[in-house]
Amino acid sequence: MSDGHLFKNLLHFGRLLRTAGIETHAGRMLEVAEALTHVELGRRDDFYFTLRTLLVNRPQDGPAFDAAFRLFWRVPRPAGNPNADPKSEGPRKTAPPPEGPPADPRDAPPPDRSETVMQAEQVAAMTYSAREVSRTKDFAGFSDDEIASARAMMAALDWRLGTRITRRWRAGHGPVVDMRRAVRTNLRHGGELVHLPRRERRIQVRPLVLLCDVSGSMERYSRMLLHFVHTLSGGLDRVEAFLFSTRLTQVTRQLARKGVDQVVPKLPGEVPDFAGGTRIGEALGQFNVTWSRRVMGHAPVVLLISDGWDRGDPDQLSREMARLQRSCHRLIWLNPLLGSPRYRPLTRGMQAALPWIDDFLPVHNLASLDALAEHLNRLPDRRPWRRTGAPLLRRRPSVTATPEHLSS
Repeated sequence: MSDGHLFKNLLHFGRLLRTAGIETHAGRMLEVAEALTHVELGRRDDFYFTLRTLLVNRPQDGPAFDAAFRLFWRVPRPAGNPNADPKSEGPRKTAPPPEGPPADPRDAPPPDRSETVMQAEQVAAMTYSAREVSRTKDFAGFSDDEIASARAMMAALDWRLGTRITRRWRAGHGPVVDMRRAVRTNLRHGGELVHLPRRERRIQVRPLVLLCDVSGSMERYSRMLLHFVHTLSGGLDRVEAFLFSTRLTQVTRQLARKGVDQVVPKLPGEVPDFAGGTRIGEALGQFNVTWSRRVMGHAPVVLLISDGWDRGDPDQLSREMARLQRSCHRLIWLNPLLGSPRYRPLTRGMQAALPWIDDFLPVHNLASLDALAEHLNRLPDRRPWRRTGAPLLRRRPSVTATPEHLSS
């Protein structure tokens, strides 16, 4: 078994645990992979107890972990006859695997060094081959079948944006005394301050705002990115989604009410300027004037998806980007062209927008989406340090892009 196969399977197993309701972040798997180097992988019990010790934090999660472990790390059936029983394939050099790990480590049978119940190839066999083949393939070349497989993988990713501390209070164990409750509670003691109840700030999940470019230059990525937008809208609680080309169109309600197969094919017909020209500055100006007060009141994370090709005024784009950045917790620009090693952000639009971007990331294949999910999971609670000043003074000089700087 190669280390690459093992770690990929551990990531898939972590997603299965999260689906089962067990809180397991992707970074935890690095510790699991490190711990597995100190045990004998051929022994199922050692492998099982290592995973259970590091991944189960609550007693009530034990049965769900055992069921997920038996389902995922089962012995693959012979390739010639998928329905055949592995025990009926003749004599084996190793003992057959147990039905499943014990529910309690204290009930585990004593170790037997003569048994090697987990072969290296068995872990590699659990790799999802259909997903692994297309992880590094560019979205522009995806077929319909690959889009369906990628959609399932995107839904399995753990999309979390962290939390925010609100201005509202609730009863808790904070440092502030709740005087109203203190007076009401101590009336029974004749007004003596016997009990001093405390209060703390309310904590809410941070919202997300999606701004996706659907102009003509983004047409080869539009199908996959629309599926990506729909996945985020269904996977998070508070999401506002917008599509723009020369104008801005809100699609939050369309994405929330119907399934992906009913929504995505109809979206091009509901956006008047779909696959048209690109005026990012005007679209952002419309968002800042019309929608900002409605959807930006709780310091959301903003994902702006565009290749940066813009026919509008770069000074306007710089001003609107500065205004958008000031009103959000973090401004992340996702560029599908950034996945190419020869890409350079030399277009006028990107030069005007770069000074106001907190994170500049690629979004061109499934591996980039996996990295994006991990990046969102690690976002700090505080805003990044940002410079202040006039946009025109901070804007980099505009340079015309040449073909060798841009490739799909």
